[in-house]
Amino acid sequence: MVRWEDIHPRERASFEERLAGRYTAPFEETPWAEAPELADARVAIVTTAALHRSDDRPFTGHVGDYRVIPGDIDYQDLAMTHSSTNFDRSAYQQDVNVCFPLDHLRTLVESLEIGSVADWHYSFMGSTAPQLMEPAAKEVSRLLIGDNVNLVILIPV
Repeated sequence: MVRWEDIHPRERASFEERLAGRYTAPFEETPWAEAPELADARVAIVTTAALHRSDDRPFTGHVGDYRVIPGDIDYQDLAMTHSSTNFDRSAYQQDVNVCFPLDHLRTLVESLEIGSVADWHYSFMGSTAPQLMEPAAKEVSRLLIGDNVNLVILIPV
């Protein structure tokens, strides 16, 4: 991941100009939810790393859609199609758990630290305006509830 201070000052100024006001909170209020006991938690992953199954359609821009990733996926069947030129994929290439820690969740289930891992996980394309992601996020929230998920790990990339 590129550090902000490593970006050339002219490029930083350009980003700041283009992003001004883009990431303001789009919601009037934030609902509060009580977290479950970890031993009872059914955990899902939501990442913005633009991950998807290798045989699924790639991400093609910042349109706010998502991909479904099965809970029993083999990491060799994952692909990343994040389109930002400033996105450093080297950590993902070394260890997928950096942006999709499914192996770690499986270990936590085995050690009885968490109750279970969800059957389905979700991936979005990062650097997309929240307003464009809202319809898909609401749909994913319904899918998570349908899978009895009561704890989500959000991996913003």
